[in-house]
Amino acid sequence: MNVQIEETWKQRLSGEFDKPYFVNLTTAVKAAYAAGTCYPPGRLIFNAFNLCPFDQVKVVIIGQDPYHEPGQAHGLSFSVMDGVPFPPSLQNIFKEIHNDIGSPIPFSGNLTRWAEQGVLLLNATLTVRAHQANSHSQLGWQTFTDAAIKALATEREHLVYLLWGGYARSKSYMIDKTKNFVLESVHPSPLSANRGGWFGNHQFSKCNEYLIQNGKEPINW
Repeated sequence: MNVQIEETWKQRLSGEFDKPYFVNLTTAVKAAYAAGTCYPPGRLIFNAFNLCPFDQVKVVIIGQDPYHEPGQAHGLSFSVMDGVPFPPSLQNIFKEIHNDIGSPIPFSGNLTRWAEQGVLLLNATLTVRAHQANSHSQLGWQTFTDAAIKALATEREHLVYLLWGGYARSKSYMIDKTKNFVLESVHPSPLSANRGGWFGNHQFSKCNEYLIQNGKEPINW
């Protein structure tokens, strides 16, 4: 299948494209987009991979599925396009960054700047129907994105994995914690964050400390 995805990722994931689940997934996604509004725009479905080549990944942040309201999703977990108001989870992410390392809260919630520094902003499910959270969670995307995580786990080391909430933490079994740095916490959504465990977790400074210790440039959060 002719999947439009960044070349280094294409090399690692090419074995997935002709598997029955991926053929069925592609058919289902095309049908969903033809039947009604879905997000992100089709050209941005693989945006997380295209902005952050395999060999440049330093940090992995796993989300569940894209934002499902107009103008928000553009293929990066937790990120919204320029000019879009910050969703509550992203507000809490920026608040914790400010509290942790003192960076001012930015004007834009577009996290392309993170992706270009080596942060893989990967949603487990890469598409969604408008106004219906998790509506594409049963199409097969998770098999594909798990394959991406496993490829990183097999070939790369000294990565930082930021696993927020029970769903992201459920992926930790794929990661060799003796070769990587795994930081887990509650989800930054208000429902979870306000119960405690998000604010004051200092994950962003801890992440950068680990990167520096392993000879890598820290992330400009």
